[in-house]
Amino acid sequence: MAHFLRRILFYLAALWVAATLDFLIPRLIPGDPVLRLYANAQGRIDPKQLPALRASFGLSNKPLWQQYFDYLNNMVHGNFGLSFKFFPSPVSEVIKGGIFWTLILLGITTILGFAIGTLLGIIAAWRRGGLLDRIFPPVMVFVQSMPYFFVALALLYFLAFKLQWFPLNGGFSPDYLDAPVDFNFIMDRIYHAILPAMSILLVSLGGWMLGMRNAMLNTLGEDYVLMAEAKGLPERRIMLTYAARNAILPSVTNLAIVLGFVVSGSILTEYVFSYPGIGLTLVEAVGAGDYPLVQALFLIIATAVLVANFLADIAYAILDPRVREGRA
Repeated sequence: MAHFLRRILFYLAALWVAATLDFLIPRLIPGDPVLRLYANAQGRIDPKQLPALRASFGLSNKPLWQQYFDYLNNMVHGNFGLSFKFFPSPVSEVIKGGIFWTLILLGITTILGFAIGTLLGIIAAWRRGGLLDRIFPPVMVFVQSMPYFFVALALLYFLAFKLQWFPLNGGFSPDYLDAPVDFNFIMDRIYHAILPAMSILLVSLGGWMLGMRNAMLNTLGEDYVLMAEAKGLPERRIMLTYAARNAILPSVTNLAIVLGFVVSGSILTEYVFSYPGIGLTLVEAVGAGDYPLVQALFLIIATAVLVANFLADIAYAILDPRVREGRA
């Protein structure tokens, strides 16, 4: 219990630091976002409306410490202001519109990549020197060395443009924009997500497999594994309970970090496929100087990473009792 209490206090302190930086950084950047919005409007905004715009965006001339406490209060209540680019939509509504797509796409592909890659790594290490161990590692290293956008462009060119098996862009067909949620509606979303998911899965699979394979090879030489083999325990039990359970600990930590960044989206992949996720929204917000939206996205990403790491700490303590006892 003391271990979990210490970790909770640590992550709460880290969240406070992230929120404070999230407050300070936009206010230290030179320039006036409202004047930038006015310039981009090219005469469509009356200069007399600038004070009202400042008020609507939550900008004020209060002392910095008062602004800081107002910011914390708004943050607790989920009020991130209005988006500059998608004005007059609130930032929270813009984020809701993209985070669903990202969580479905990246959440599923990350878990699939971890599960498949970890299983392949366990089998390759257990049957080292076999066909799987000889073929997959070099192939995975080659694929993993390719950047996401290169794999995405290759899949887009061959499977979507040349063969026309999949759509070229977007997350749904225009016919299903306001359609009721039924079987065809769901299949249309899945159909548009196959290529982006495939590009992410192909590149990430090798890392999970190679990491688990190397950890398994180190674990297989430990005394407790040799003792289990000498006792004549079943092969599957030794592989999964004795070897894989201990070898998987580093992969659990990596999974937590990756899942934390799932919220930020796969920026390049979403950009290539014009997939309406958080990654594409973040690119558009940065390009438009949408400070409230960028600020909210940064805070959400930081929170997601901290929560994911906290869950990894819990999983680590369950898998390895030495962590709870303070011996590891």
